[in-house]
Amino acid sequence: MIRKRSITLHGHRTSFSVEDAFLDELKAMATERSLPLAALIAEIDETRPTGANLSSALRLRVLEWLKSTKRRDN
Repeated sequence: MIRKRSITLHGHRTSFSVEDAFLDELKAMATERSLPLAALIAEIDETRPTGANLSSALRLRVLEWLKSTKRRDN
């Protein structure tokens, strides 16, 4: 199920919408890197292309991370 979530990035309140499964993977990514979830989301926000949607950027980063994890495991 897709849910809208709110977070403060760079002192401004913003929202993003992702499915619970994507949020679970974002939390796993943050844990693996010993980062708070908000710090990981801020990093993704800072590196996304201009005009790119934050929700899409989050999903794409999860996909990238899962693909790289799969390659490491093989």
